[in-house]
Amino acid sequence: MQSLRFISAEALVSHPPGAQQSLDAVAHNLYPLLFKASYLLEQSAVIRLLLERWPLEEFRLGPLLGPSADHAGDLRDRACRACLEACVHGLADHVLQGGGRRRLRVADLTGIRDVQVQRCPCGRALGRWGRTELLARICCELQSQPRAARRPVEVLADVFITAGNFEVVARALGPVGPSPLRVRCLALRADSLDPGQLLHVLRLAGPRELRRLEVVHNVRLHAGHVQQLLAQGGFPRLVSLTLPAKAFDAPPAGSPAPDGAEPLASISRALSGMTQLTELHVAFSTLTGRLQTLLGPLRTPLRVLDVGNCALNHEDMTFLANCIHAAHLEVLDLSGHCLVDLFPATFHRLLGKAAPTLRALTLEECGLEDRHVGALSLALGTCRRLRELRFLGNPLSGRALRRLFAALCELPRLRCVEFPVPRDCYPEGSAYPQDELAMSKFDQQKYDAIAADLRAVLLHAGRDDIQVSTPLFGSFDPDIQETSNELGAFLLQAFKTALENFSRVLKQME
Repeated sequence: MQSLRFISAEALVSHPPGAQQSLDAVAHNLYPLLFKASYLLEQSAVIRLLLERWPLEEFRLGPLLGPSADHAGDLRDRACRACLEACVHGLADHVLQGGGRRRLRVADLTGIRDVQVQRCPCGRALGRWGRTELLARICCELQSQPRAARRPVEVLADVFITAGNFEVVARALGPVGPSPLRVRCLALRADSLDPGQLLHVLRLAGPRELRRLEVVHNVRLHAGHVQQLLAQGGFPRLVSLTLPAKAFDAPPAGSPAPDGAEPLASISRALSGMTQLTELHVAFSTLTGRLQTLLGPLRTPLRVLDVGNCALNHEDMTFLANCIHAAHLEVLDLSGHCLVDLFPATFHRLLGKAAPTLRALTLEECGLEDRHVGALSLALGTCRRLRELRFLGNPLSGRALRRLFAALCELPRLRCVEFPVPRDCYPEGSAYPQDELAMSKFDQQKYDAIAADLRAVLLHAGRDDIQVSTPLFGSFDPDIQETSNELGAFLLQAFKTALENFSRVLKQME
């Protein structure tokens, strides 16, 4: 649905020379309309001109691209390279203008959603890493511009930093002198950095400003590093925290604890001071018998919890099922635990407690077999608000999946199911969990037949609103996709270093 005003805006921006001549006569309150029309039509020259002349005190990208009374379409999932580059270059043009024409104080560049398939005409995306690198580079270039205006424009950004863009991002976050574009980091994702680089960039970003912090994959942290990280500044506004694998492993022998306390208790104490923290992702960190130590002191109930592959035991599961967080959980990942086999009653109680709020559940590689389908269906039956269910990597037959799908049809809000390749499609005696090579060697024809049968179960129950799929190697991750080359090089270097160390040890033994 488009208003006459939006149709008129499209007509104007469709002819960039005419738009350039007409802008001075356009009312200031129409600039947001012209911006969305330009973004929709991918008129990058007009976008740059609009930002250069932006007459309002604020420019907020997310709300400008979202649904409005004039245009109901949502363009926030269009990370269009041409348009986003034009936005940043337009901001640079704006701050280089002479005095009186400048009114812009805040430019909020957050709100873009990175998706697998781009809907913009060019189909070329500028991901979070690319947006970070572009903004940082422009900021650094402007720092040496004598014409830059005295009053800086505050730029709100989601920053993605790796070894590949570390230097330029660090210079942008911590300018030596005046900077016409002052970056305020609301969300930070860090990958392929050493602990020292991570702590340095955190100091520059300002922990008191951060809403989201993701430390992932190739940042090698132990519990001592996490203590140092959380001691940076309290993170009073932090809503979401992601830590990499093995983040709670003990520091090497002889490493002094920052406050002399047991590391996990110290980390928990720091987390308890984050009164806005509602999302915690600590997958692949060993927490056996220590979940209560980590989560017990938290003052705010968690809405999102990822404890996949954390080697939880009965004590941990009992705590989780009875703690304050259970009744508030909206997203829960328990992958890598034999839940129905080892903790059937506790698992059922946990889902019953979470049922009023739970909307996404992940149970990948949980050892779910055909004999567990009845208990699993019973436990899931209470989750009437569940929208997403993922249980890849479980050795279930096509027949068991059919029974499970019949039960899932009773969940009224369910919209997305990721199910494993049925066990029938693999050679007899295949071991679980599978590595990537074994996972990819299955009978495609048999899989297609079973998948069609499962979709027929949904269709027969009138549930064609449920989308089902089997993403063999996990769901699409735009950040990993964008930086895959750099991550690959990092892993090769790490492997090379490990081989050199191993060779050195062998020589010493000789």
